[in-house]
Amino acid sequence: MELLDKLKWRYAAKAMNGKKIPQEKVDRILEAARLAPTSSGLQPFEIFVINNQEIKEKIKPVAWNQSVITDCSHLLVFAAWDTYTEERINYMFDLTNEIRGFKNEGWENYRQMLLSSYPQKDPEENFNHAAKQAYIAFSQAIAAAAFEGVDATPIEGFDPDAVDKILGLREKGLRSAVLLPLGYRQEDQDWLVNLVKVRKPTEDLVTVIE
Repeated sequence: MELLDKLKWRYAAKAMNGKKIPQEKVDRILEAARLAPTSSGLQPFEIFVINNQEIKEKIKPVAWNQSVITDCSHLLVFAAWDTYTEERINYMFDLTNEIRGFKNEGWENYRQMLLSSYPQKDPEENFNHAAKQAYIAFSQAIAAAAFEGVDATPIEGFDPDAVDKILGLREKGLRSAVLLPLGYRQEDQDWLVNLVKVRKPTEDLVTVIE
């Protein structure tokens, strides 16, 4: 129940006070994102943790001038692979074999199936698939932040091309997918802070098929 209580507490803070989050909390939030499930275990994204205030200031105008961009403690940028390549797929399969200490025929056959499929697809289709995987980790980071008593504000309202340019993501084979400022709410400046959380009733959201 503690996690559910934390999720009821959280909301998308519209104003943050600039207070720094203890590093151990940030580390646990990032670890939760790292542990998130992804399709075929490929983890086709990277997370950039922006502490540099000058870079935050550059991102703010291309993120609809949202104050949480510059007033947050840490700005997380989830950047998805721009496409799937043989090198990227092989890296994760080789890493798995190295960590587990053995090769599995079924696993290697699965590797070949992916190699014969993903790299040949349209890069835009591959990026969209990778971005969905980034969102899984993004969501897990939000839940972990709530558990740590840290505010997290999901942001899709930004110019991805501009953020990519600021961070040099395209040169790394990455494209920004979503932003997540982490920090602490500034209650006296946040119009949303005291409003009741509204979600669909369970019966309108969940259908049980026996």
